[in-house]
Amino acid sequence: MKYFSAGQQRILFVLALLLLGILYFRFYYQPISSSSEEFVEEIVVEVIGEVRIPGVYIFQNPPTSTEAIARAGGLRETARFDATSSSEILETGTLLTVTKESSHEFKAKIERMAANKLLVFSIPIDVNQVSFEDLCLIPGIGESLAREIIAYRERRRGFRSVEELRNVKGVGEKKYKNLRVFFIAK
Repeated sequence: MKYFSAGQQRILFVLALLLLGILYFRFYYQPISSSSEEFVEEIVVEVIGEVRIPGVYIFQNPPTSTEAIARAGGLRETARFDATSSSEILETGTLLTVTKESSHEFKAKIERMAANKLLVFSIPIDVNQVSFEDLCLIPGIGESLAREIIAYRERRRGFRSVEELRNVKGVGEKKYKNLRVFFIAK
């Protein structure tokens, strides 16, 4: 059996290091993003009712009611759209319901999307408006904790901030850290 000479061993060692470096940069190295890249928050809006293509739409910038309706294929019929609600800027998690007021006019009603849809899109739910059933949809909240949250909210006449969840019986620091991302307090 023949062994490698000292010179050959050095060459093999350098080649092995080179191969490891290539594999590292190919599979593990992620360059630090430059400051010129901006984080773009997507705006999620659900459009239902008297539109051609009802559904959930994602916008790069906050849309107006008119822009959301246009993305949903426009109105089903040619008619006048209520101008007061057409220029309102929509926020993420908005449910826009277009109804027919008369044969010549449509109106848009602006509400909040259902909690299950908000959770799918990782949009925080208002802790002061969420129902018992919707609380039970949130990971880490069972029926007993949902009852405690509702009882606390009723006793205090609402949450002033999400941090108040720490005061609810059954919510420790670890659970609070897991739950806080699901809520906002309005």
